[in-house]
Amino acid sequence: MTETKKTYSEHLKEKYPPKEGFVKRMQELLGEKGTEEFFEISYTQSPSSIRCNTIKIQPTELKDRFKKYGWKVTQPFEEYPEIMIIKDAKPGEIGNSREHLLGYFYVQEISSMLPMLVLKPKPEEFILDLCASPGSKTTQAAALMENTGTIIANEVSLGRVGILNSNIERCGITNTIVTRKEGVALCNQLLKKTQMKFDKILVDAPCSGEGTLRKSPKTFLMWNPNMIKKIAKTQRKLAGAALKLLKVGGEMIYSTCTLAPEEDEMVIDFLIRNFDIEIQTINLPLKFRCGVCEWEDKQLSKEVKKCLRLYPQDNNTDGFFVTKIKKLSDKCLLKEQ
Repeated sequence: MTETKKTYSEHLKEKYPPKEGFVKRMQELLGEKGTEEFFEISYTQSPSSIRCNTIKIQPTELKDRFKKYGWKVTQPFEEYPEIMIIKDAKPGEIGNSREHLLGYFYVQEISSMLPMLVLKPKPEEFILDLCASPGSKTTQAAALMENTGTIIANEVSLGRVGILNSNIERCGITNTIVTRKEGVALCNQLLKKTQMKFDKILVDAPCSGEGTLRKSPKTFLMWNPNMIKKIAKTQRKLAGAALKLLKVGGEMIYSTCTLAPEEDEMVIDFLIRNFDIEIQTINLPLKFRCGVCEWEDKQLSKEVKKCLRLYPQDNNTDGFFVTKIKKLSDKCLLKEQ
């Protein structure tokens, strides 16, 4: 009797089973049916999405170039024609294409594009991308700014700085200064030694990566509740330090690619309690769910409902969390972090 060949999903489920604690947490967030849907899609591959780099080429021309390769191209959002989904490309074909090497587009998951679509950096603004590598959001910001103004793109890892620089150069970005420093230390140094205040800031914080299971199934094995608590402490420090550098009336995005409330809504609740800020409503052409106001018997500010939770099963994307914050004054209850 011949053995039935396993599907891609079945192979991943066997090799990377979810830990019991992770399943239980997702059940608390999504219920039984929602959890089943979440894990079912987590063992599948995400669509191949790219973002046209409008500094070098317009979406219509890039789409025509793709058609010559025999790729099927869709633009799912009318208001964002630079976002494209590619079908019928062979493995490795997109990244090895001439257009990619020339910086005409950036291979980027749709959920990763959300922070800059919400922040909406404009030409001539002064922007801080605190945790910038590999550069997907930095290059997206530069395109929205028409390569004008100034972006400070910071990254602590030397190896990842190299990747960041490479992508900035490939995409023809000329309005960006790359710095290498631990995020809180950079913010504190700028605050104490300069008069710099930013129009807009992105804190796309390092996280436990629960939303990236489709492209990184090893995250199933790495998941650890103690790690989540440790990372959340760092995230609070990063977000708090960044807010001090934001102009009054300026806007900051806090985002992660995780679904853990400790790293998401509980960080925002911390900011609400310590800073004079307003959590703003987000409008995007996607199905999303509101923020969690209660977690592990802790009641959070009702304002966190305005946070956006993106689950992979709702839009066939990766999982993501994003919040838009407006600074109302320089009032801060925190002492040195």
